[in-house]
Amino acid sequence: MNNDKQQSAEELQQLRQQIDAADADLVALLARRRQLTSAIGAVKKKLGEPLYVPGREVALIQARRQQAEEQGVAPDLVEDVLRRIIRESYRSQQDHSSQTQGDASRPILVVGGGGQLGSLFVRLFRASGYQVIVVESDSWAAAADYWQHAQLVLVSVPIQVTTEVIKQLPELPQDCILADLTSIKDKPLTAMCEQHSGPVVGLHPMFGPTIKNLAKQLIVVCEGRSVEHCQWLLSQLENWGAQLHQVSAPAHDKSMAFVQVLRHFSTFVYGEHLAAEQATIDELLSLSSPIYRLELMMVGRLFAQNADLYADIILASPENFAMIRRYLQRFDAILSELEQGNRDAFITRFAALREFFGGHAEQFLRESQQLLQAADDLR
Repeated sequence: MNNDKQQSAEELQQLRQQIDAADADLVALLARRRQLTSAIGAVKKKLGEPLYVPGREVALIQARRQQAEEQGVAPDLVEDVLRRIIRESYRSQQDHSSQTQGDASRPILVVGGGGQLGSLFVRLFRASGYQVIVVESDSWAAAADYWQHAQLVLVSVPIQVTTEVIKQLPELPQDCILADLTSIKDKPLTAMCEQHSGPVVGLHPMFGPTIKNLAKQLIVVCEGRSVEHCQWLLSQLENWGAQLHQVSAPAHDKSMAFVQVLRHFSTFVYGEHLAAEQATIDELLSLSSPIYRLELMMVGRLFAQNADLYADIILASPENFAMIRRYLQRFDAILSELEQGNRDAFITRFAALREFFGGHAEQFLRESQQLLQAADDLR
């Protein structure tokens, strides 16, 4: 028996060495693929092609899923690995982004370009060959020679001062695009149209400033005036890999009340409640399955970020408070039903809400399972 164990141990060691060798081959293949994607990025720059081409990615993944199935490998595993590799390849291609139809001889002024989000766009424009001037309050006068030749003025300042800053802008060339990056759109867009008679567009990047590139990132576009003359800017955003979604400014702000305001406020109060109840985060984590760990992570990440930004988003409109009040009233009403032991009322509401979400409920369930697998890998 001892001899059999010795042979099995030697076999196990040999198999582990083969796995190590296979893993080393994988690393070498990844390095080769990175070289190829970097070369592709250089060619894309010459051709003026965008960083992210959805159809190409879909076709690539479908082909590899089929190959995986034919070779007895889980297609979902192959897709997970490929998506992670593709995400890394976008990062290696970002520096090769080309310039669209903008005029390289005319400057782009980024007001607030020293901030986190503003500096991201400064880096992107410069990497694509544009002349970029960063304008802050202490360099406003020094930029006097650039305002009159600007092809784009991009305002990226805190929400509470955005309208005030826009009103202080000097007269701009008639064909200059005036745009902003604020997370509310109606008031800034109105202010820009009043201040500038040329093309105006409102932009809301639905991502934070720490991203490495714009591949697959969503930017909401709200038309102000002469959007057809803003096309080179929109094309540039798409060239960087962004996905654009056009919507009216009022519709944007109404949706953001749910997407941002209500979620941020609820998350903040949840964190406040944990602290007031003296919950132990480490203990909660040790008792959490992946779904609860993920939810706790989404709460905790809020407090690792800029408090001013979230305060400004919540305080951006008095209508936000009315909407939150309605939420609290519904919260209280449902709680009262449950306190009275009205189980049937809860189940009836649940069924109605299931119908409200429709097919999205099953879709969200499938997509969340993928997130949970990633969260479980972090344990």
